[in-house]
Amino acid sequence: MDKRWEYARQAPAEAVEQLAQSLKISPTLAGIMCQRSICTFEEAKHFFRPSLDDLHDPFLMKDMDRAVNRLSEALHHKEKILVYGDYDVDGTTSVALMYSFLRQHTSEVEFYIPDRYKEGYGVSVQGVDYAAENGFTLIVSLDCGIKSADKVAYASAKGIDFIICDHHLPDEDVPQAVAVLDPKRVDCPYPYKELSGCGVGFKLIQAFCIQNGIAPEQVYDLLDLLVVSIAADIVPITGENRILAYYGLQLLNGAKPMRPGLDALKELAGISGEMDITSIVFGFAPRINAAGRMGDAKNAVRMLLAETKEEAIKAADIINESNKARRDKDSNITKEALQMIEEDDFLRSANSTVLYKETWHKGVIGIVASRCIEKYYRPTIILTHSNGKASGSARSVHGFNVHSAIESCADLLEQFGGHMYAAGLTLPVENVPAFRARFEQVVADTITADQKIPQIEIDAPIKLSQITRNFYNIIKQMEPFGPGNMRPVFVSECVYDTGNLRVVGDSHLKLRLTQDGFYSIDAIGFGLSDYYKAISKGIPFDVCYTVEENIYKGVSSLQLRIKDIRVK
Repeated sequence: MDKRWEYARQAPAEAVEQLAQSLKISPTLAGIMCQRSICTFEEAKHFFRPSLDDLHDPFLMKDMDRAVNRLSEALHHKEKILVYGDYDVDGTTSVALMYSFLRQHTSEVEFYIPDRYKEGYGVSVQGVDYAAENGFTLIVSLDCGIKSADKVAYASAKGIDFIICDHHLPDEDVPQAVAVLDPKRVDCPYPYKELSGCGVGFKLIQAFCIQNGIAPEQVYDLLDLLVVSIAADIVPITGENRILAYYGLQLLNGAKPMRPGLDALKELAGISGEMDITSIVFGFAPRINAAGRMGDAKNAVRMLLAETKEEAIKAADIINESNKARRDKDSNITKEALQMIEEDDFLRSANSTVLYKETWHKGVIGIVASRCIEKYYRPTIILTHSNGKASGSARSVHGFNVHSAIESCADLLEQFGGHMYAAGLTLPVENVPAFRARFEQVVADTITADQKIPQIEIDAPIKLSQITRNFYNIIKQMEPFGPGNMRPVFVSECVYDTGNLRVVGDSHLKLRLTQDGFYSIDAIGFGLSDYYKAISKGIPFDVCYTVEENIYKGVSSLQLRIKDIRVK
């Protein structure tokens, strides 16, 4: 599939030059920093040297004083507290974080994760009923609750208070809880708006510690859980999230003995060496998510809370088996979905993909939608049968608002929700053909030609000779990478392979590149073996890539990870 190379807008030359001189770094790297709104020495100092002292005062968040006071009251009177969270990674890490902290201060605490299929997303009537039947008088909800005004009112009628810790956009009807902590509330002055749900829970614990004179180390020890939520929930790695992720990764990488559950998960995922955001996203997140997709998300929380290696391995094995089942379902359904497209003339040439099959597993249809986009790059909705309705997940392409497109079909739906790039929806099964036709028309009328082509965002063109160990060391200090602070992508033009070109695995290229007749560097291009024939002829080509460190048999060297190739 062809890709569009989109070059970042260059920063003003004067600002780049000043930053390069003050930091004693190359203008190329200074330009990348300026593109990321880091243009002064002071801004760069805070960026390269994240400090926990730079975290915002948690009491800047609206309702924080009320939340802390109510939590303190519950602990003082030994009330029963129910920690309630969503079934995904952000929700389960949030629950583990809050529960493990509260357990240090009371034995009157339990946790609750709703069943994905019986209760659905967010606070449920069943959950509130469980709290009422078991004598809980306070529910602390994490990564959910902001859209549960009716459930909060239901709980209140049963004598149960709510503290909501959420990070999703609220409706106009904000729940009448004791406290609603959500930096995205329009009336919330908290300066950083992009916390994960777990991050909001962390701020509540931080505020509680401040008010009660508890050493900050007790809350900082929870950052390993928080970085897992930050990585998995794809929130920006900027501002406060960057600080929290930086120190969370330090915990995962040996600043303290690793939490048994995360250690067991690391072993099962086959992760060796230092962990980063990417290894969490691809190693930890699918396994934790699989617990809720294929079975009981409480197993993920039990793993995260395990106090011994034996407990942790037992719980991790359960969720790893769930992940294997998830992979099988994902693979089989993806094959079916792609075959449906390939065998249908209309679907092959459409601007969108909407597929329905009643036997598909609801827990993996969002993943299948993403897989379909890898082959057919366009807005995609995968639907299955659930509780008598067609229920589905939508995924989008760069720059296209799939939520808005679904909203244009609202009269055909029973409910929908989400954001620009991902959404969920439910509709009567008999409405699926009409919805497919309407959605296709909306997409055809609004999607641009550029949005139909996968985009690679490029930071700067460079010569291969600029890639030195010192150059790489500056890039490494820009970690952790993630949304809002992606690993820099470079382009080098008119490069050649030195003659070491070969295909490794099924479809990967291994090369050694040279430019201008001197300087050569190893490179690997995953899934790019289609370029073998052209490159082997010795003709020049352009390449876009990231720079990484390769350690083989204890020897470290720099190599390029190629993202795309353009043959001259």
